[in-house]
Amino acid sequence: MTEVPHVVVVGGGFGGLTAAKRLGRMSVRLTVIDRENHHLFQPLLYQVATAGVSPADIAVPIRSVLKKQENTRVILGEVMSVELAKQRVVLDDGGTLAYDYLIVAVGAKTNYFGHDEWSRYAQGMKSLDDAVEVRRRVLLAFETAEREVDPDARRRLLTFVVIGGGPTGVEVAGALVELGRFVLADDFRHIRNEKPRVVLIEGAARLIPGGFDQSMADSARRQLEALGVEVKLGAPVTGIDEHGVTLGGEKIEASTILWTAGVEAKRLGKTLGVPLDRAGRVLVKQDCSVPGHPEVFVIGDAASFVPEGEKAPLPGVSPVAMQQARFVAGVIDDRVKGRVPPERFSYFDKGMMATIGRSRAVAQTGKLRLSGFIAWLAWLVVHIWYLIGFRNRLIVLINWGVSYILYKRGARLITGERTWERSLRMAAQAEHSKTPKSVLPEARQADHV
Repeated sequence: MTEVPHVVVVGGGFGGLTAAKRLGRMSVRLTVIDRENHHLFQPLLYQVATAGVSPADIAVPIRSVLKKQENTRVILGEVMSVELAKQRVVLDDGGTLAYDYLIVAVGAKTNYFGHDEWSRYAQGMKSLDDAVEVRRRVLLAFETAEREVDPDARRRLLTFVVIGGGPTGVEVAGALVELGRFVLADDFRHIRNEKPRVVLIEGAARLIPGGFDQSMADSARRQLEALGVEVKLGAPVTGIDEHGVTLGGEKIEASTILWTAGVEAKRLGKTLGVPLDRAGRVLVKQDCSVPGHPEVFVIGDAASFVPEGEKAPLPGVSPVAMQQARFVAGVIDDRVKGRVPPERFSYFDKGMMATIGRSRAVAQTGKLRLSGFIAWLAWLVVHIWYLIGFRNRLIVLINWGVSYILYKRGARLITGERTWERSLRMAAQAEHSKTPKSVLPEARQADHV
């Protein structure tokens, strides 16, 4: 080991960035590697997808966060594999980087549960690019419906299916209803009186499984249905194509399908050559290290950490990743200074929350259970508090304030190539080939000349 140990952190998410900030105050050389140049505040990703905020409002350059750390350098690149025996990582350009300690915090990716072909029609939502693509598809659906003269095709264009009833799915479904009924209603003339149909599908028998109490799940369902969301529980998806979603014998015709049903670990964990769980996560020891390699740690969504005496691993949420990051940084500091580090990571559960719409949310912590407006206020405060950078907090607060008071959203931009619009038109033409498409009603043509 060198005189000043070299610590490599792979990933600039919640876990990686938290570890890097803590290690910046320690006697180590630190290198942070990420394939993106920004840290993303994922809990607000759905707000970008539904035109609530702009991408820059929930992301911040990693370099700007760590610029005052003299012991830190940042590399824009992707780690393709880890060579444990040689204690080095292999980068996407073929180069290698040696380490004394390694922290793998690469997060997770969308899991289609063996049906990767569905990804063509059901857009996932794990990155900023994903959220912008969702926004593009949603807004283009409204634009295409405005020009559609066939009522059946227009109905299909204004039907949105969200697959996955976890916190993200619940948040997206509620936001889509508000976007269509309250925000875009005044922007369009031909479809002004049409109500978008939003369907939320969950294969389990309840919403938001995996942590929330049944009472909170029931409250979430009631609040969603009060908004107008159709909730279908115990309904596993059996097929997805360009025309919609199949649930056993039921077919839901829809032009826009969003997938929030599950995640799996990224491929980097497989290169370690150590045991993985069914989701591809690394089975780590009680100190978050890789079995047989105490110098290598895996945290957050990339790790399967089962607390001693428990049967299920900790959930893939940001508080787990951040607490593991602080713990691992402390372990490394103890070892560098010759102290005996703690042998066991202990997670402190601060609770869970999910927003459902304007003044609607559910939250629980300990024995406290909140729903409705009070839960929404708590959700608002917590999420703004954890946004990195004063500018981000201020802008998001202003945007939300304007949106709440005026029912307006200012991030309704369609950017990038509009290939999805062509797909929407082709699907409509294939289904109703005898009816001319892209023709404005005669009564409205003069308005658009």
